[in-house]
Amino acid sequence: MTRVVVIATGGTIASESTGAGVVATRTAAHLLDTATITGVQVETIDLMTVGSYRMSLHHLRMVSDAVADLLDRTDDPVDGIVITHGTDTMEETAILLDLVHDDPRPVILTGAQRAGDAGDGDGPRNLTDAVRVAASPDTRDLGVLIVFGGRILPARGTRKVHTTALDAFRCTTGSRVGDVTDRAVTVAAVPRRPKPLPRPTADLDHTRVDLVETYPGADDTLIRAAVKAGATGIVIAGTGIGNANPTIVQTVNELVHNGIAVVLSTRVPEGPVCGVYGNGGGADLVAAGVPAASGLPATQLRILLALWLSQSRNESQSITSMIDTHADNKED
Repeated sequence: MTRVVVIATGGTIASESTGAGVVATRTAAHLLDTATITGVQVETIDLMTVGSYRMSLHHLRMVSDAVADLLDRTDDPVDGIVITHGTDTMEETAILLDLVHDDPRPVILTGAQRAGDAGDGDGPRNLTDAVRVAASPDTRDLGVLIVFGGRILPARGTRKVHTTALDAFRCTTGSRVGDVTDRAVTVAAVPRRPKPLPRPTADLDHTRVDLVETYPGADDTLIRAAVKAGATGIVIAGTGIGNANPTIVQTVNELVHNGIAVVLSTRVPEGPVCGVYGNGGGADLVAAGVPAASGLPATQLRILLALWLSQSRNESQSITSMIDTHADNKED
């Protein structure tokens, strides 16, 4: 019989209403009691019970380590893994897992928009779907996936795009992988994925990468504050196609010269990031040595940059080649 392991980390799917608000309390076994799963042997692990808005890079690495341990297990090997997770930062955990995933077996993230004690909660259906997808032979070699609201989405490029809707996630850099219904798991597309990076180490926990958004009247205050606080990397979520202003460009020139890793993204949900405009725009940032990244949203780009900065590498591995390979899939 197919064996799937469910790793519980908390989130809305595991939450219930209290006098202090909705709080994650429920175990993986409790979640399974609400799902409708047949024909699959399910094992449970309670890794943590937190809202994903509280997660740090340490928590993300804990999830990655738990997945690696299961995939490396030789006694009672697993066929697939499901992670129940809060929706707020699911996209960050998903990309970290996918960046290092080097196994054909599927790893699925799911969660809920409504608390576990809600009468019309979406958690039971999402968990049922996720286990079915993890157990399906059709989802091997697809990497890490998010299963939510009947959709099967690639980890890469998928974002939470609505605060409360039951179909809250969408891939903003490509198409969805498929769908799951009461009758079948249907795979319509195979995600294109670069070669995996090494698994994260404890160095990731203390690697600071800040995400700074530009806006009318923005100056370099937040960027300089991030570096002063210890950031070794910065993702700039520029306006439009990836723009800033002359003040920010001048500061970024200085930071890049001093060894700070800076990458250009956009605050716009969809579309490419390119160095087109001068006079403080993306063309000036690219000329300063800042690569423009289109293949991952800014939230996921931050995780990639933190992982890359936390790992040893030789001098030939430039930040531009890293972005080309692991964000934009320009190299195989």
